[in-house]
Amino acid sequence: MTPIELREKGYQVLVKELGQVDTIRFLQEMGWGFGDYTKERQQSLKNVTREQFWSDIETIRKEKNQ
Repeated sequence: MTPIELREKGYQVLVKELGQVDTIRFLQEMGWGFGDYTKERQQSLKNVTREQFWSDIETIRKEKNQ
């Protein structure tokens, strides 16, 4: 299972067991959703080229279709 698939499954389980509102509350309690997401994302992706990005997308699609 890829990290993205794991995250998606985790969210699905949380929503199924807690409902949407309480899932959001839980994630906020765990510290997810705080900070400046845009700034952090720009920093983490500043050295990623367009070619690397599309290569990663292609890899994810291939893994998902297997």
